[in-house]
Amino acid sequence: MLESARPACAPWRYPLPEQNAVPLIVLSVTRDPVEAINSLMRRAGQAVHCTWLPAVRDLGDALAQINPQLLIHVAATAAEAAPVLRVRDQLAPGVPVLVLMPAMDEEQAAQALQLGARDVVTLASPARLEAVVRRELAVFRSARELEAAAKSAQDARSQLDNVLQRSNDAIIQVQEGIVTEANPAWHELYAVVDGITGQPVMDLFEESTHAALRGALAACQQGRWSDHTLRANALLNDGTVLPIEMTLALGEYEGEPCVRLVVPSRPRDELAAAAAAPAPRPEIAAGLMRRVDLLDALAERLATPSAGGVRCLAVLRIDKFAALERVVGATASEEVFTEVARLLKESLHPKELVGRLGGVRFAALLERGNEHDISAWSDRLLARIAKHVMQVNDKALSVTCTLGLSVVPPKDTRVDALLADAMESARKGIARGGNQTITSARADTDSRVMSYDQVWVKHIKAALMENRFRLVQQPIASLQGEDPGMFDVLVRMIDTQGKEVLPSEFMAAAGRNDLLKNIDRWVVGASLTFAAQKAPQCLFVRLSRETARDPGFIDWLDNHLRSSRAQPQRLCFQVTEESAAAHVPEITALASALRERKFRFALEGFGSGRNSAGMLDSVPLDFVKIDGTLVQGLAGDPQLQQRVRMLVEAARKARIQTVAERVEDANTMAVLWQIGVQYIQGYFVNEPEEVVLHG
Repeated sequence: MLESARPACAPWRYPLPEQNAVPLIVLSVTRDPVEAINSLMRRAGQAVHCTWLPAVRDLGDALAQINPQLLIHVAATAAEAAPVLRVRDQLAPGVPVLVLMPAMDEEQAAQALQLGARDVVTLASPARLEAVVRRELAVFRSARELEAAAKSAQDARSQLDNVLQRSNDAIIQVQEGIVTEANPAWHELYAVVDGITGQPVMDLFEESTHAALRGALAACQQGRWSDHTLRANALLNDGTVLPIEMTLALGEYEGEPCVRLVVPSRPRDELAAAAAAPAPRPEIAAGLMRRVDLLDALAERLATPSAGGVRCLAVLRIDKFAALERVVGATASEEVFTEVARLLKESLHPKELVGRLGGVRFAALLERGNEHDISAWSDRLLARIAKHVMQVNDKALSVTCTLGLSVVPPKDTRVDALLADAMESARKGIARGGNQTITSARADTDSRVMSYDQVWVKHIKAALMENRFRLVQQPIASLQGEDPGMFDVLVRMIDTQGKEVLPSEFMAAAGRNDLLKNIDRWVVGASLTFAAQKAPQCLFVRLSRETARDPGFIDWLDNHLRSSRAQPQRLCFQVTEESAAAHVPEITALASALRERKFRFALEGFGSGRNSAGMLDSVPLDFVKIDGTLVQGLAGDPQLQQRVRMLVEAARKARIQTVAERVEDANTMAVLWQIGVQYIQGYFVNEPEEVVLHG
């Protein structure tokens, strides 16, 4: 093929070049320039493999076989380069050409550049020759990498187009709030024929979904949305509402970033089974459990101790359903039932149990932070149902419901008893006119409370004496992306058998018997020890109202701070807004004393009082924790969103950082991100983790 070509690095003259040596072609009548270039570049640390071509006739084959990164043509005049450049342009237009001349001549150099050479060099200036060769090699590599990247992007786009068109998942791409592309599966899901390209994405979803979707889209575009599932209500072409779950991912459309929304398809066998099966009952269609499954699930769940907070069994009953059925008919009344079931299901956390008890009754097991959360949930659900207008048989109608609640005691988890109490409460609410919440009046008598407390006081005192308390920490996540290294500190008691006892079981007795200050001091001491050993960025430590008003607490804290050698800025003490509002002078003095010592201070339950924004001016603060009662109903309540937005804005103006409490799902996180909250905590972030401290 190249009989006249002789490598300058031939075995009989030079050792074989390194495997990664850069391939060059040197076109020269004599061999000397080839050896000079090879030696120059090797001394400069650039391994090259120079192939010598004495004549232009061999250039075509050489370009095809060697695939050079640079061609150097040794010529006496620029005109001699013309045939060389014509061959290069035809066979390898991307290969740069340098003309090596005896001497630099501006006129000759200009002519070479006009013909298509990259530059003119001479052996008389080796430094410039080396620099120009390096430059051209770098440009060649960059151009080749760019071409490869462009081809890869084109291939990826082609593959993506195929995936979009053939995927069973329903997929749309959204750019600046507008749908730029939708695949056939999405059209099928929405039952559209003409397509939806160019429509605002918000038009495809029910209004209650908009806030969460806007937040998720914005977070995803900034690379701050992980693999979370977003719940939404799709507004189909025929006006019906379909609850769906979507994933979001950052993509690209016509060179610009976009967000891809994907609704996973159901497996083919599942679809076939669904098609062959009879139409599901309304509660099944709404995602509710059947009565028999619900009762079994309740018994199983209640047999497992709660990870914290309060459990409550709720029974929801539709008011005056018999009269409604007479007006719209039995068949249409089931549509009303299905719609109420959907509203109930949407108000619950994904892990909470819900099903149909029979008749026009539903039952749900709530697991919330405290009883205030339960009360807020009840008010929001009943208000949403009452305001919701349904279209049934061309008639617009609305209904109301009544809720009966039975709080689950720590030690009494009998399903039958709890259901009986909740149903009796619902019956009382119906008798009083409906559209209200009634909580079971079942309670221990004073004598039983005293007996209960006597047992727990003994256990609490023994646990304090024997150091049988443990800290647990719940991570606090940043909505800005970085890990803040912040944790919320909780406490657990360990019984004599080594089992964990939750605060919900013993804190009430501790409060009634003046033991909260003792527990608080154990927690503060253990937190100081942990801060000294592990150096977290910030530990949030709760103080009871009794400790916050204790004049001896600061002196006790000073002594323990010195002995622990902890850095005070690593602890942030927190009290409830309720305590602060009731005792403004004492809490203000406490906060000032703590901050003088470089501790930080926070209010939790922020937003629960009548003048929450006013507390920002009264108490020196570093953080406020937005009340979980507000947070848990945030995703579907525009009025609540506006209230929280005002609280966050007031804190921002006061240069106080915000943390949202008890965040349980991705929809809530998305809304909080859009509102401007900086940090979140709750079971959506992580469940509490034990902090092992050796005393």
